[in-house]
Amino acid sequence: MLVVVAPDKFKGSLTGAQVAAAIEAGVRAALPQARILTVPVADGGEGTLDAAVQCGFEQRHALVTGPTGEVVRAAFGLRGEVAVVEMAEASGLDRLPGGTPDALGASSRGTGELIAAALDAGATQIILGVGGSACTDGGAGMLQGLGARLLDAAGNDLAPGGGALASLARVELDTLDPRIAATTFTLAADVENPLSGAHGAAFVFAPQKGASPDQVRDLDAALGRWAQVLGLGPNAGRIAELATSPGAGAAGGVGFAALAVLCATRRRGIDVVLELTGLEEALSGAVAVFTGEGSLDTQSLEGKTPVGVAQLAAAHGIPVYAICGRNQLSTEQATAAGFTAVRSLLELEDDVARCMSEGGSLVQRAATQLAFEFLAVHAANA
Repeated sequence: MLVVVAPDKFKGSLTGAQVAAAIEAGVRAALPQARILTVPVADGGEGTLDAAVQCGFEQRHALVTGPTGEVVRAAFGLRGEVAVVEMAEASGLDRLPGGTPDALGASSRGTGELIAAALDAGATQIILGVGGSACTDGGAGMLQGLGARLLDAAGNDLAPGGGALASLARVELDTLDPRIAATTFTLAADVENPLSGAHGAAFVFAPQKGASPDQVRDLDAALGRWAQVLGLGPNAGRIAELATSPGAGAAGGVGFAALAVLCATRRRGIDVVLELTGLEEALSGAVAVFTGEGSLDTQSLEGKTPVGVAQLAAAHGIPVYAICGRNQLSTEQATAAGFTAVRSLLELEDDVARCMSEGGSLVQRAATQLAFEFLAVHAANA
């Protein structure tokens, strides 16, 4: 009896590997004879690199510029000529010194430097996983990290961050790393937001990065200026179209720079990761799949890890059991997403703080309960 365990992290509580270990222990308590295959997965954001390393990518490191200018040691994954670059490693909220945000000044420069390090290591295909970013700079910093120059009206290089884009007068791309032209980029991004406007990167995501209402408006205007100046010349129509395309607003607008300058192809993050980890092949012969993440809600239905896993498993007729910190899906929504059953930690412990601090043991309990439910259904159908 093969059971596949393929969860994401419980953000702020457990890593994907820790969740997988807890689920495995819980399932084994109910199914001691089962063969359990663990495949940690992610949705293209934080945890994507860990998932890649788990499936055979070599972890490499480079010293790059953090979101507020400090030097940080960031990792990327390499397997042959394919590299996985996780933006959060270089330019994420967790990289802010003391956790102090800098809504106007935080930059994605380190992400560009991390891409350059992957190119130095021989990569010709870059999977760029975005999510958890500390900046709202439209990916301008990422391009600067790859050699582009952003200048004001006096010909001076712009200061870092999205706020400075309000003074942008000229973009010089002829200084961009020449290897970019021979490199294939995949943007692993789930969000549908455009670069700017009411549903854009600044208005939707900048408040999570410390931006006040006035700063949100300033950043939105600056992102509009960024797209306008970048689009000066024969590519104006294409740039304007990409600025409004789904995914351009991902990671503070890094999605826009990846699409417009790196000529990236956008794919659902979960699809990219499932392909990397070979989950579909791992499902061969499985009788059940266990997955999970911190929160199951309507955003999960847009392509988060558990739903991606459930859709893949359900296509093969395999029942899927989900464990989450909290569950905000209706029974109908959960069933439509492909879940056989869902168990939240709040059903076992109504204190949120304890759910966070004792997440491992609670996930294990939930897994055991769901495994016994599976056994009951399995026996009834035998």
